[in-house]
Amino acid sequence: MSNANIKRLTITAVFALASTSTYAADLSVPIMPQPVEVSGWYLRGDIGFSNQNVGSLFNSNYSDYTTVTSVDKGFDAAPLFGLGIGYAFNHWLRFDATGEYRGAANFHGLDVGALPGGGFADDRYTASKSEWTFLLNGYVDLGTWYNFTPFVGAGVGFSRNTISNFGDFSTCVNSLSCAGNGGSDAFGGTASTWSFAWALHAGLAYQLSQNVTLELAYRYIDLGNARSGDLVAFDGTNNIYNPMEFNHLTSNDVKLGLRFNFGGDDFDRPRPVYVPPPPLNSRG
Repeated sequence: MSNANIKRLTITAVFALASTSTYAADLSVPIMPQPVEVSGWYLRGDIGFSNQNVGSLFNSNYSDYTTVTSVDKGFDAAPLFGLGIGYAFNHWLRFDATGEYRGAANFHGLDVGALPGGGFADDRYTASKSEWTFLLNGYVDLGTWYNFTPFVGAGVGFSRNTISNFGDFSTCVNSLSCAGNGGSDAFGGTASTWSFAWALHAGLAYQLSQNVTLELAYRYIDLGNARSGDLVAFDGTNNIYNPMEFNHLTSNDVKLGLRFNFGGDDFDRPRPVYVPPPPLNSRG
């Protein structure tokens, strides 16, 4: 075979190999970047204050009266402090478990009872109430605009409600009410009660950085019930089971919190996208 023929065969082989490689490249799947690992775990801390209410009061001594009217039964505002750990599944859904100490709120109450023989007697109450509350919460984030994210949520759990320093200070309204009603003062020891609790959340979050989110939230929480220790008169009488019962405790809370995401906000990073090859009939 002559040198000219060898050159022609070599050139033909090179062009055939290049054509085959180009065709194979057209049929191959594009190289895809490695997926980014998403870390949705976060820690949270909250501070705030409570605005609490009680649905009704009850004591076994109410049976001494024809009717009992609660004129006043309110709490002063009190601070709250909470910690929690959670997991964000995506930009729309997250869950966390929280533990919270709700500081002692001063209670002030006034009951007026109608005596069977006529007349009235009033009882003025003082106490303080605090709680340890544990909730499992779920939230739906409603979208993000300029780093602001509104959200709603709900939670269920338990609350350890404590009543301490309860005082019942009775005052005779008139001479008729004083007869048959000693008007003696009574006191109740500290007592704690575990109760089912549930909550509704609404708020606005602002992403300060890739890892830190500031949160301003409102919460309605139902804390269940509580009771004081047995009421004992100053002279030691009335030593029976007669705690003051606080039924249907609720609170409207305002909270300011911080969330720290362990892995940063990885949800916004680009994901691999498969680009199919062009159809065969589109090649020239």
